[in-house]
Amino acid sequence: MTAAPRAENALLRLLAFGTAVSVSSIYLSQPILNLLGGVLHASIRQMGVVTTVTQIGYASGIVFLVPLGDIIAKKRLILAKLFLVCAALVLTGLSTNVAEMIAGSLAIGLCATAAQDFLPLAAELSPPERRGRAIGIVMSGLLLGILGSRVFSGIVAQAAGWRAPFFAAGGLALVIAFLVARRVPALPQSHAATYPALMRSMGRLIVDQPLLILSTVGQGLIGLTFSAFWSMLSFYLGQPRFHLSPAAIGSFALAGFAGAAMAPIAGRLADRHGPLFNIRAGIALVAGSFASMLVWPDSLVGVAVAAALFDLGVQVAMVSHQTLIYSLEPSARSRINAVYVGGLFGCFALGSFVASWAFARDGWTGVVLLCLGSCALAIVVHLVLSRQWHRHVARPAPVAA
Repeated sequence: MTAAPRAENALLRLLAFGTAVSVSSIYLSQPILNLLGGVLHASIRQMGVVTTVTQIGYASGIVFLVPLGDIIAKKRLILAKLFLVCAALVLTGLSTNVAEMIAGSLAIGLCATAAQDFLPLAAELSPPERRGRAIGIVMSGLLLGILGSRVFSGIVAQAAGWRAPFFAAGGLALVIAFLVARRVPALPQSHAATYPALMRSMGRLIVDQPLLILSTVGQGLIGLTFSAFWSMLSFYLGQPRFHLSPAAIGSFALAGFAGAAMAPIAGRLADRHGPLFNIRAGIALVAGSFASMLVWPDSLVGVAVAAALFDLGVQVAMVSHQTLIYSLEPSARSRINAVYVGGLFGCFALGSFVASWAFARDGWTGVVLLCLGSCALAIVVHLVLSRQWHRHVARPAPVAA
């Protein structure tokens, strides 16, 4: 391997690590809510507000802060958010009551959106022929951060107290800020606009870029199955037929690491075969996994294997959709990412809601059927997306005046 590819790989690994540290901060409180409630003398409902405002902060940051990456150098924006999330984590770790914990959690959610700035930066720093691979590597950091944060928080809190995870995460954010300042090149911004004009332009993207909306809806339908599956799995595996402990149920989340590990491979496949092929493969994996759970509903091994394949399918489709949308309008990648991720969060919330209704009505079979129905709709959206993509690729380049 020559020096240039080694340097590129080292830079992408740094961006992936930064993404992991940033996104992990919004999940630190979840595994220690009972501990926090006892220390802060807060009710279960009050501690529920802590997790809710963190997600509200993150969603708000995606919509209102991530688009700034199109008018402010992404490196500067990332550094600012990393310093701010470090301060928010430390202040949250110093909380003495639940009101301070809620305020700190809201600030963490807003600033943790640095995770969504690393992705378009990776797309900018990579040549088009290796863009899918670059996105896949950074996406693996995002997924590992989501999955690993709960384990990290629980172990550190048990060893050193509930404040320690917040202080440790703040320290990691500072380390990442130092490395980004030293090793990430500063890229000039070609787009100039005021903030109000920037936000208005997001509406123009929604109207003028049908591929962005089709990709968001298509991946949202696949993401709905992800949310539905994981939100109802604990209820399913806790039933008398299995009666698994919470620890045993939690071990099923390890299947998600398979999808995270495969994200870079999915990116390389998108570069080699094109994003459309990968999206079809992803939908097929997800649909096949749920079909197997419908056929073998009482097999724990079957559920575990299906979960691994299903999560892999979700990640393959997600990386491929991102590869596609980042090729649409290079000067608007941050706004494109804001529309895309914001739409996905809406579908995740919808998945949890409708899955609870389906489980209450028809049990696990109802959840599986709901997910298969969502896959069927994703196929329809993908067919429309394919036609639009071929028109986009066939569109002649504008002739210079």
